[in-house]
Amino acid sequence: MKVVAFNGSGRKDGNTAMLIAHAFKPLEAAGIETEMVQLAGNTIRGCTACYKCVENQDRRCVIGGDIINDCIAKMIEADGIILASPTYFADVSAEMKALIDRAGIVTRVNDNLLKRKVGAAIVAVRRGGAIHAFDSINHFFLLSQMIVPGSSYWNFGIGRNIGDVQDDTEGIETMTDLGENMAWVLGKINA
Repeated sequence: MKVVAFNGSGRKDGNTAMLIAHAFKPLEAAGIETEMVQLAGNTIRGCTACYKCVENQDRRCVIGGDIINDCIAKMIEADGIILASPTYFADVSAEMKALIDRAGIVTRVNDNLLKRKVGAAIVAVRRGGAIHAFDSINHFFLLSQMIVPGSSYWNFGIGRNIGDVQDDTEGIETMTDLGENMAWVLGKINA
């Protein structure tokens, strides 16, 4: 089994990546392979509503030159998907939104390729807006007919400067519980 996480932060290895790493620990302890894809440093365009993916039915977005098609391929191969984003103006980052929009339409029009995979949202936040970002990601999972495990609290980590989330004890516990619950669900599905 494999879980791939997409870090939608503009900063590589920042707070969002640290939260993903905490969710990965129980997954890896359960023998589940993990991979993190960092969207930072990539120029990613949003969906242009051209609907070529509907026409082509080739599991790809017609927009080239960025990493979205590689991300879609990784989603299709994975058993579980984590989408993680910092909170930017009370929502996900632009890169994460582009991934959601483009992967969402491509996978839906190609026979619901993410159906019954396990999906989990992770949000890094300084103060407010995390619920909206969390909802944006979960809407993608639910519209994709995915299974969304819960945790002991909302999947947030609080911190402003790089590394601050490491001091959020409840946030780290939430990530650990999320990873454990995700591993449990994956184990039941693949039993």
